[in-house]
Amino acid sequence: MYADQVEYFLDYLLLERGLAAATVAAYRVDLEHFGCFLDEIGVALPESMTRSQVGGYISLLKKNYARRTIRRRFSALNSFFKYLLAKGEINNNPLAGLDLPRLDKNLPEVLSVVEIKALLAAPDPQTVLGQRDRVMLEVLYGAGLRVSELVKLELQQVNFNLGFLSVIGKGDKERVVPLPLQIIHNLNDYIKKGRIRLLKGKSSSYIFLNRSGKALSREGFWKNIRRYAFKAGIKQEVYPHLLRHSFATHLLSGGADLRIVQTLLGHADLATTQIYTQVDAERLKEVYRKFHPRERT
Repeated sequence: MYADQVEYFLDYLLLERGLAAATVAAYRVDLEHFGCFLDEIGVALPESMTRSQVGGYISLLKKNYARRTIRRRFSALNSFFKYLLAKGEINNNPLAGLDLPRLDKNLPEVLSVVEIKALLAAPDPQTVLGQRDRVMLEVLYGAGLRVSELVKLELQQVNFNLGFLSVIGKGDKERVVPLPLQIIHNLNDYIKKGRIRLLKGKSSSYIFLNRSGKALSREGFWKNIRRYAFKAGIKQEVYPHLLRHSFATHLLSGGADLRIVQTLLGHADLATTQIYTQVDAERLKEVYRKFHPRERT
């Protein structure tokens, strides 16, 4: 049965591929949606489907969903069919050769250097939570981390003598990211002072803690960064990944080598990093249009 095939596939993603539970849950939603379509057309198993029926499903998606959702569901199905193909349960991938709507290449948003400085200055380091939050913002921007990497940072991942972090990224891949000496100093000061007060005699391997002495959640940090952005007078919506975008763009603006930035971000594909060169180019165009005399006449 299709439902059984889906369960085996999801177990494979979780246990053998090591995908995150949230990612596997997203696969489940997409494959269950396809399962409803199979029920409607009276097909019990994917291997019984014709190419035109699969095309009919894609057409149905095009009528009712945004392009990004269509491509995500297509990707989930494609992975599922490849899995069945590898196991010998189907003889061909019915999705092969099907056209999907192209996605617009939206460039990542970034903050200016001035806005970054205002954001980092927003927390009050004289309070325990303010000290924690300023250091979190500094590390997030200073190392270009993902928010999940930031909140999961443990003491053993920091080398204070050499000034770097050992970051566990997507797919449990480890990368080494240097930190400026001032951030290392501030981080060490928080660990020795603010973090001790948050622990309240408890023990934890995590660096950034909430009022209860437990690891601060992604949601908790998300709320904090929005509050500080408002305090800093930043007009656009600010979210944790925006600082990662800004980190990469500012490095490239300063002349950093593209492959070095790729390594620091932990990107498997250089093309993913290259988009930040386009962001930098667009910013240059904006400055030109704003300040060049010929553009203002």
